[in-house]
Amino acid sequence: MKPVPKPLNQNNIRLKRRGGGALHRQIYERLRAAILDGSLGPGARLSSSRSLASQLGISRGTVELAYATLTSEGYIETQGAAGTIVTARLSPKRPIPRGRRSAPVRPFNDTASDTALPKPFQMGLPALDQFPRKLWSRLTARNARRLPASAMTYQDAAGDRRLRDAIAHYLAIARGIACSSDQILITAGYQGALGLIARVLLRPGDPVWFEDPGYFLAREALKQAGAALVPLPVDEEGIDVEAGRQRAPWARFAVVTPSHQAPLGVTLSLNRRLALLSWATDAGAWVIEDDYDSEYRYLGRPLPALKSLDEGNRVLYTGTFSKVLLPGLRLGYLVVPLPEIERFDRAAALLMPSQGVLDQVTVADFMTEGHFSRHIRRMRQLYAERRQVLASALEKRLGDRLRVELQAGGLHLMAGLPPGSNDEAIAQRAWEQGLAPFPLSRGLIQARRPPALGLSFTNIPTEEAPRVVERLAAVLEEAGPPRG
Repeated sequence: MKPVPKPLNQNNIRLKRRGGGALHRQIYERLRAAILDGSLGPGARLSSSRSLASQLGISRGTVELAYATLTSEGYIETQGAAGTIVTARLSPKRPIPRGRRSAPVRPFNDTASDTALPKPFQMGLPALDQFPRKLWSRLTARNARRLPASAMTYQDAAGDRRLRDAIAHYLAIARGIACSSDQILITAGYQGALGLIARVLLRPGDPVWFEDPGYFLAREALKQAGAALVPLPVDEEGIDVEAGRQRAPWARFAVVTPSHQAPLGVTLSLNRRLALLSWATDAGAWVIEDDYDSEYRYLGRPLPALKSLDEGNRVLYTGTFSKVLLPGLRLGYLVVPLPEIERFDRAAALLMPSQGVLDQVTVADFMTEGHFSRHIRRMRQLYAERRQVLASALEKRLGDRLRVELQAGGLHLMAGLPPGSNDEAIAQRAWEQGLAPFPLSRGLIQARRPPALGLSFTNIPTEEAPRVVERLAAVLEEAGPPRG
């Protein structure tokens, strides 16, 4: 006699009461997954809706709704007094193998974290503990209530007009850039701007000047886009323009961080700025200016942008709200030269999805109502204090192991290690201990530089600095003395 299939073991079903979505949907997904991976084979009997509801402590109607969905999709069927079973005609399947992702090398990624809170020293983040959440929530709620029907349809690929107007006004005052809102496109952060530029102007195999060391995510993105990177050394005056003229005089692009070089922190000198613009005009090349954290300068006023000197329309200026507001917004912007507006608008409409309109109008209000400038002033004062306290704590505890030189601005310190140290191994060990310094060697292409660690101070309150430094000291002691 053929054995009767046993009912599903209800202990295998776990429901998340908060944050897991609708309960009937959770039941549906658990049962569907069990059927697809073969855990519930054809003919397997399910518990009655009354019994399952009782065991899970939910209403019978919730279970019935899940069963009805599964029935409509053909996964289960009712057989009167025999109850509910998995459809007998379904072919049994082997369990579906789950793909495995290679574990990312976390210390080298300044855009992701596997924790709810940032790790000490983690690069690329503003002070999340000081973000004006209540104000932001109020502005967001107000805009959500007022959102017109027109905002619920497809939006202008260039971005919300009010936000672009606000950015144009801000750039004229804060960065010395004279541009109209028609020249501005809202992007998915700096990477979104870089991707759009590559789609419009880069041809596979084009030579591209790139700072060495430089921003490693931009480097990888350009390589993916087919660029032939030409690494150029960086000294105390920034990227070496003359070396670029010698190595690749007809390069298609130069990608630079002139206000605060990433990651060394030096500023591109005026002579180098003028030389770079002169080369771009002579070669018919483009300069991508990544102005990622120029708002935060602690000695004197923020320097005007390279774009402010661009009389030949060769500079593509990129900015981001990730460092001044929240990385989670994924909002950035691109200022294109006037002759290129039509080409970029067409490419954006075809290739670049619009960013969320609610976030855009909220940022626009944040800027036009004066909150943005006040927030930057407050953060500049806070960062100056956190920066100095961390530098002092490092000097006091690790002055014999780390060499810290304060640059004029930025959101991190560069701490030089003794010669022979392995900064990548130290960074990996630090990550395992809950810290996230950035190894300078990760930003190198060909250049040889002494090992160093990038240490962000933005999310280290002054009272926590000594304890955080003590944890870093323990990592360095565990690493042992440098090699020969």
